[in-house]
Amino acid sequence: MKTKGIQILPSILSARMGHLAEDCRRAMEAGADGLHVDIMDGHFVPNLTMGPDILRAVREAVPEAYLNVHLMVMRPDLYAPLFIEAGADAVLIHVESPCDLRATLAAIRGAGKRAGLTVCPETPATALKGYEDLLDEVLVMTVHPGFGGQAFLESGVPKIAEIAKGLPAVDLSVDGGINAETGARCAAAGANVLLAGSFLFKAADMRDAIADMRWKIESACKAGG
Repeated sequence: MKTKGIQILPSILSARMGHLAEDCRRAMEAGADGLHVDIMDGHFVPNLTMGPDILRAVREAVPEAYLNVHLMVMRPDLYAPLFIEAGADAVLIHVESPCDLRATLAAIRGAGKRAGLTVCPETPATALKGYEDLLDEVLVMTVHPGFGGQAFLESGVPKIAEIAKGLPAVDLSVDGGINAETGARCAAAGANVLLAGSFLFKAADMRDAIADMRWKIESACKAGG
């Protein structure tokens, strides 16, 4: 069942790693609906980030937070159980990953967690066909995965609209160059989960940034509806 309303999840890839617990608590106190956690293995994407122990530390720092985990790894079938055990509430894997996607999605759901597929900028929406019955969420990347702080790719907007039309009961999230303005355009196209890193963690006042972002996104949705 689709999550009600707009959800704003700060991406902790943009948090201060030396003050991660503090920044996670700050984000939740500022009005975030949860936290987004990007996991990179240095193979699927050319970068390395956090492992299960970091996620476990985040869970301990903010036990009440909804933790949305995005696995940018070659073998999500092997790593999903580790992040579930560490505290993930949702696990998103790439449709481009070389593994048995159906079995992996089923295993995530079997563990009582939300399962989702992520599509890269070059990947068409049609790549989701055959997995619809196992999806709680679809994540559309509006940057090339692997690094934070990239510019928003406008080509993601029509893809969001296409997926929203084809999968109306599935949460539709978007990640990459998201701020109040780009988030509003994505929400007007059908996205309801907005993942933002640099825009929120580098804001002078994160509470004000989240409130402004939420207002602009909800206004765009009302105008489009």
